[in-house]
Amino acid sequence: MFIQKGLAAGAAAVGSGIILQSCSRNPRQMTMGSDDSTPVKGLNHEGRQILYYASLAPSGHNSQPWGVRLESEAQWVIESDSDRWLPVVDPDNREVLLSLGAFLENLVTAAEVYGYRAHVSVIARTRFDRDVVRVCLESMGTGRQTFTQRRDLRQKKVRMGMRRTVKSHLLSRELKSPDLVCFEKQAGSLYYFPRSSPHTRIFQEQAVENFRIQSENDRAQEEMSLWLRLRESAIEKYRDGLTVAGMEISGLSGWYVKHVMSPMDAKGETFRQKGIEKTAAQAKEGGGWLVITSEGESVADLIEAGRRFQRVALVARELGIGIHPMTQTLEEMNGREKVRKHHHAGMNPQFMLRLGYVQDYPDPVTPRRPVGWFVRSS
Repeated sequence: MFIQKGLAAGAAAVGSGIILQSCSRNPRQMTMGSDDSTPVKGLNHEGRQILYYASLAPSGHNSQPWGVRLESEAQWVIESDSDRWLPVVDPDNREVLLSLGAFLENLVTAAEVYGYRAHVSVIARTRFDRDVVRVCLESMGTGRQTFTQRRDLRQKKVRMGMRRTVKSHLLSRELKSPDLVCFEKQAGSLYYFPRSSPHTRIFQEQAVENFRIQSENDRAQEEMSLWLRLRESAIEKYRDGLTVAGMEISGLSGWYVKHVMSPMDAKGETFRQKGIEKTAAQAKEGGGWLVITSEGESVADLIEAGRRFQRVALVARELGIGIHPMTQTLEEMNGREKVRKHHHAGMNPQFMLRLGYVQDYPDPVTPRRPVGWFVRSS
């Protein structure tokens, strides 16, 4: 059931500038036509499609910290790519494993769409192990599908392809009970904090405060700047990271960031202050907050929490609900202490999600690496 109670939360994704109308090219659409279709030994067409949809999962700074090793055509190992970790803001690899959980959920869903049942087992013993999950694919045969079955599979495919983070223009209307029930059906017991909750101000204050703390951390800003992809040439080259469109910087501000600024400028005072101002404005938007917890803090617990989050995220668009993970509260000591102060020791929040209805739902814009870039044969 949903539990409506106070929980100190907050923080915001990276961003700066004024939201205006823009004619910028969509970074995902810009790169999809040039996808690398080079054959990978041991990977058939269905396998490539499954991994393409798996790769549409979200990750911190869009670092895409996954790799896949093919042990055979039907047995894969999902790896944690240490070159894509964020050691400053995520020193314990908590968010890496949450991202791998979201990747796994997409993989399992895509496997079903393409006629396979995915059997998964967590094999990592620590948060820093390379090999995290083993996946075994079992063909479900080619039996005749009903119209309803075909429709449901098409819908799952669309959900994965159209999911996106929405940071701005969330309406203040609180979530309707049927929509909360839909989220609960996808992910089990969740904590919903409506906008009218007396704890709303705490959420907003913590969002801004913890973003400010991280913005003043030179090492965190340096790490973030390494993932900025401001020019189209950088997007084409890397297919990952933080783009102007993904940060929802548009109009004149977007043009300036895209054509004049460099990633090094993100370490400057102006960029930091604009980020704080934008976070303060975003924190006031939306119809409430959704918190996803885990039973514990083990690798398997974090993978499962990531899967639960992704199941919620996949149905958000059809409900007209935008979701913006605001994670700095769980990354900064100040935020974690607030959580411990207000709640019992057994509560393990893993996602702080600001959410609200969206009048015009935007298309996904963040780029993704081609499958051939993150898959290798044993």
